[in-house]
Amino acid sequence: MTEEIKALYQQWCENATEDADLVAELKSIEGDEDAIIDRFYRDLEFGTGGLRGVIGAGAYRMNIYTVRRATQGLADYIKGDFENGSVAISYDSRIKSDVFAKEAARVLVANGIKVYIYKELMPTPMLSWAVRYFGTSAGIMVTASHNPAKYNGYKVYGADGCQITLDVANTVIGKIGEVPMFGGAKVADFDKAVEEGKIVYIDQKCIDDYLDKVAQQGIHTDLVADSGLKVVYTPLNGTGNKPVRAILDKIGVKEVTVVPEQENPDGNFTTCPFPNPEIKEALAYGLKLCESVKPDLLLATDPDCDRVGIAVPSPDGDYVLFSGNETGALLMEYICSERKALGTMPERPVAVKTIVTTDIVNKMAEEYGVELREVLTGFKFIGEQIGFLEADGEDDRYVFGFEESYGYLAGSYVRDKDAVVASMLICEMAAFYRTKGISLLDARDRMYAKYGNYVHSQESFVCEGASGMQRMQEIMKGLRDNTPKEIGGLAVEKFGDYLASKEVCFKCGKESEITLPKSDVLAFRLADGASVIIRPSGTEPKIKAYYTTIADKRADAEALRDKIAADFKKILGF
Repeated sequence: MTEEIKALYQQWCENATEDADLVAELKSIEGDEDAIIDRFYRDLEFGTGGLRGVIGAGAYRMNIYTVRRATQGLADYIKGDFENGSVAISYDSRIKSDVFAKEAARVLVANGIKVYIYKELMPTPMLSWAVRYFGTSAGIMVTASHNPAKYNGYKVYGADGCQITLDVANTVIGKIGEVPMFGGAKVADFDKAVEEGKIVYIDQKCIDDYLDKVAQQGIHTDLVADSGLKVVYTPLNGTGNKPVRAILDKIGVKEVTVVPEQENPDGNFTTCPFPNPEIKEALAYGLKLCESVKPDLLLATDPDCDRVGIAVPSPDGDYVLFSGNETGALLMEYICSERKALGTMPERPVAVKTIVTTDIVNKMAEEYGVELREVLTGFKFIGEQIGFLEADGEDDRYVFGFEESYGYLAGSYVRDKDAVVASMLICEMAAFYRTKGISLLDARDRMYAKYGNYVHSQESFVCEGASGMQRMQEIMKGLRDNTPKEIGGLAVEKFGDYLASKEVCFKCGKESEITLPKSDVLAFRLADGASVIIRPSGTEPKIKAYYTTIADKRADAEALRDKIAADFKKILGF
């Protein structure tokens, strides 16, 4: 352990006295070099989206001091770029989310910045809504999305309701770097600021107006009430419980059974250690309840309610989980086909997807005359495209956007993925098909019969600890320096490096420019339409690989996917 780390530990022991949990933790690790190093070997970095880390004591942890320091940097940016600056704040059910939200508010107010804050936990999309509703300079969402319970985070939004751009993030990072950990952030009294009107609690009208705007995205909501649709819903102990149930009630879904163990907020997530609707284990309690309720649909939203997963009944009585790609593609097909049939499709419609999201929507876009825009991974890039349309007075051209990781958005009223509107549209779609005698499983089969069998999967390789970042960098460098010519028996025909902004065609020897912003992403385009895309996560200590295969028969596509994934895992050294 270096003298610098020892000094930092001692500094925290002497100064981090306002939170009893931190005092106890610092005392408990006295003499434990590994534990001290893990908390102090680096600062918790403010990335392009904000902060995310393990809750606890130290510079490399989420706590009131790292939150204050980051907020002071944000406040310094706002004061330099906005007159009469203001910020909207929301938070989820995670441990200390409410505490961190109030600490951020205290710092902002002490810097002369007005704060609008929800009275209770609310979803991420409702933070984006509040930013746009009140016209604030920025927004803060305290959440670690679907990470395990030991994590929390702090996402920053711009005045447009999108997560902040790289340029703004870099400016904020520079400001944060100038703030000492202790004594550097100004802090006001929260209750006094409320009394003085400097902190304003967001009222019910804002929430109701949001729900009205969500409901406006419906296409066949008039059919829902009489469809007989039956739903089991789990908010996974997060923020979705009230708004999702409110919107389903608003459109006439009468039979909604909520998973009782996961209904109320619980930052410990005792029934789902990984509260991520992408993971089957998180849906275990919901699936168990389906055995007795026998619904048409199981809905599961993650803790900050910006992602939603579903399961539907199969003829043998089991419930089948749909991937994010499948649900998104079904929604795209439903929205486009029904809006076209009703004559409500805008002129020159636009849909947006990320580069790792299913290419089946390319065929859908051709079918319905939709301009399909591809963007980097991260929903803020989808929100950015809506912003470009809005700047031209054409945001009504936007019909749908989604990413494979269970994030969907119809409508331009917010600029982040929204599991409230997605839950509504999924239920509406299921109700509509039900009136036609078609299940969602039937609809999926019809989609594949029409456009082809696309199989997608995502695999994460965890690289935790002090050496994790180094390992991720070495893996990406190795793939660049020694690019594989074959993966899973299929030739690599093209290799795209989004950091170098170039794609090389191995078949023709030509090089072309990638026009998207630079990003640490590598894409291997294989024979027969298959592909592998890899990138380090921006929020978690892991590298993510995305596999795509296409075949006439689904079983063949799945077998090829398994072969490619196994070979690529060996190439990575896992």
